[in-house]
Amino acid sequence: MASNAFIDNRIRVQDYLNDKLQTESDLDGLGSLIESVEQQQELLRKQLEEANNTLRAATVASKEHEAALRSKAHSFQQEQDDLDQRLRDLTQSSTSDEAVKKFEASMEKLQKFDVSIGYMETLQEADNLGLEARKNIKQYPQYAISPYTGLRTLVTELKAAQPAAEGAAPHLIDHIEKRSNRLFEELKTAFSQDLAKTLSAMSWPEHELKLSEDLISRFSSQVELLLDLQEPDLKALSSSAYVSTILQQPPVLLPLEVITKPLELRFKYHFSGNRPTNRLDKPEYFLSNVLDILEAQSDFIVEYLQPLLDQRAQNTTQDLDILFTDSVSAFITALLPMIRSKILNLLPQIVDNANLLSHFMHELMKFDDTLRDTWGYTPASGALESWKGLTWEVLVTHSYFEAWLGVEQNFALSRYRTIIAAEDSGEIDYDTLEPGATKPTKGAVRVNDLLETTTDRYRPLSSFSQKLRFLIDIQIEIFDQYYNRLRDSLETYLALTTTIGRATMSDQKSDTLDLSGVAGLERLCRVLGSASYLEDKMSDWSEDVFFLELWGELVDRAQQNSNTNRSVARDLTTAQIVSKTSASLGNNGNADPDSDDHDENGALFDETASAYRRLRLRCESILVETLTSNVRSSLRSYIKLASWSSLSAPSSSPTPSPELDAALHLLTNQLPFLATVLSPAILRRITHQVCHAIQDFLWDRVLTRNTFSAAGAAQFTADIAAVCKAIDRAIRVDGESARSMRKLMDGLRLVGLPIRASGVKDRIEKAVEEEGEDDAWDLDNGEAGSEDVNSDDENSAKSNGDKIWGLWEVEKRLFKSNEEAREVLAEMDIGSLNESEARGIVEKRVEVGS
Repeated sequence: MASNAFIDNRIRVQDYLNDKLQTESDLDGLGSLIESVEQQQELLRKQLEEANNTLRAATVASKEHEAALRSKAHSFQQEQDDLDQRLRDLTQSSTSDEAVKKFEASMEKLQKFDVSIGYMETLQEADNLGLEARKNIKQYPQYAISPYTGLRTLVTELKAAQPAAEGAAPHLIDHIEKRSNRLFEELKTAFSQDLAKTLSAMSWPEHELKLSEDLISRFSSQVELLLDLQEPDLKALSSSAYVSTILQQPPVLLPLEVITKPLELRFKYHFSGNRPTNRLDKPEYFLSNVLDILEAQSDFIVEYLQPLLDQRAQNTTQDLDILFTDSVSAFITALLPMIRSKILNLLPQIVDNANLLSHFMHELMKFDDTLRDTWGYTPASGALESWKGLTWEVLVTHSYFEAWLGVEQNFALSRYRTIIAAEDSGEIDYDTLEPGATKPTKGAVRVNDLLETTTDRYRPLSSFSQKLRFLIDIQIEIFDQYYNRLRDSLETYLALTTTIGRATMSDQKSDTLDLSGVAGLERLCRVLGSASYLEDKMSDWSEDVFFLELWGELVDRAQQNSNTNRSVARDLTTAQIVSKTSASLGNNGNADPDSDDHDENGALFDETASAYRRLRLRCESILVETLTSNVRSSLRSYIKLASWSSLSAPSSSPTPSPELDAALHLLTNQLPFLATVLSPAILRRITHQVCHAIQDFLWDRVLTRNTFSAAGAAQFTADIAAVCKAIDRAIRVDGESARSMRKLMDGLRLVGLPIRASGVKDRIEKAVEEEGEDDAWDLDNGEAGSEDVNSDDENSAKSNGDKIWGLWEVEKRLFKSNEEAREVLAEMDIGSLNESEARGIVEKRVEVGS
């Protein structure tokens, strides 16, 4: 092995020399190389010497440490042996293990003895406090409060220390707490009896009280004693675990328990058993009795009890002063237990009777409102939330909401079905709304009254979820059902007025339904008027404070739950509410409840109102189509006239063509009916579209298909004037028809130009204006269109400042150039026709064509 090491060293030396001496010139540096190697050898020698010194020092230290450990182990063993020997001697045992067990048993007994001593001392303290309190109950009752307070404090301290002791001494704490409760009952009974005697001496609760100074002094001191007695319990409520109890269900003050006892006895006498005042159908009897008690006794409470409570509020902690700020509210709080007892006894008897339950809930909500509004009842003054009321306790705490909601829903839907089944439900109501409004049916008005009544039923509720359930399960449900009824009525009308629909209907049914003329329009107007009326009502409700607050809270909850799967209200998910109220809630709750722009930010009735709006617009469109179709049908015989190109001289006073009678009769019958049932805005929209249809029909079928002589143009002018007057008189707006048919009017001006410039500017407009001023105009007497529209009275033309245009002058300028044509049309105030259309109309004159 040494041989191998020698060979390895030779190899490394050889490699080193080969690396350093590669050329002859490297031999010149051989001396420096040897010197460098010697320096490195010296450095390595020093490092080896230092390492050897360090090793020797560490070896010495290790040996010293080992010796010290051995010494300590030996000392410990000696001490252990000595301790074991002493323990064996002490316990008289032969082995150490047996001695340890005997010693531990002795220590355990000693600890139990110490605990027992502590138990006895605690029990002795509790006994002494109880004895001291009982000794002073009769003669010096004020001195009994301090020992009782000490006992209550002892119980509180023991309970507070128990968790740290891992639940130790439960029987001790329970025993002392029971003793404390017994002492409390003894003191409460004694003090209450004293106060009851004083109240009896004062003739409480009679109207005429005996209020001597001695009685008032005794009353005050006894009230103070009871408040002192209750103070430890009230302080326990001040902890965070009981704050919500104070705010929602404050304790009854002990003096008021005594004060209300005689009142409770009277209440039970009158409203229990078989007394005539105890009636299931008259819950207002016992509720009004409570209000009468408040009215009769509130003066005494305010005058004699409020000063004592004010003083107590000043001397107590901030957490408890809310219980002493209002004596009337404290008095109401003391009366509520007897009312709750009566209510809980009554509810099982009426829950299966829909009428009794509905009436009871209505009366209970009125009672709650009276306590809040009239008596300003705030059980915990300064609480962030107002009193929810006995109604909330009945519906939520005792779970009667579903039963009541079912009753109200069945009642509302039953009433809705009765409204729909009424014979006059589909009749138009002309009296409910003011003149000029779109008239709904009597059924729609009654449905709205039903929904407003439903709102009044649940408006007083304090629970958001309950309000929302009423809104969705009853009101929106009725809206949806009535919408379906209106839609079905419209679909039936469409089915009966189309060829395919009539073919699928039975002959008997088709014969019994007259949908022609005004009867068909009336059926459409029923749907349109009812949809418009309820749509407007939903818009009004969206501005109501009640629904605005409901919408605001709904938006807030939707925003808070936008990233969670929690329900917005009890048993209602966001998706369910969105489908019934507004789609804006589905946009991550981004609606702004404070904004006035409900179109952008949504409202409670968005989805329902949108459905009614679509139905109204569809019905309005069908109404226009129906009226337009009727007008076109009535003009069929008129468009077949072929006498427009007659060269005979025009009549001085042309009358409407006989072929126009059907159209005039239709307009004078159907439009006046629409004017009585539709608002001016809707009527004007419909009239505008009907006039456009008449204009297009006559433009295409008469004006552009025929040639006209002066007599033919005058006759056509008189006919259109009669149509315009019929429309304007029906809608009670002068000139509306001429404005809606401006293109046809401009065409008649051109085709009716006189050969020479000897006429008025605009015969059509003048004829319409003169006929509109003629109050004695009557189509049935054949006087329509009797004005002279062809008069060549130049003085009349000059008097109104209008230029007199002749056919040849206009024709020359129209055909000269496009620019000239535009100029003459502008001068004639004709803006609805372009150059091509104007030239085509002028060419319809036989004079120009020849």
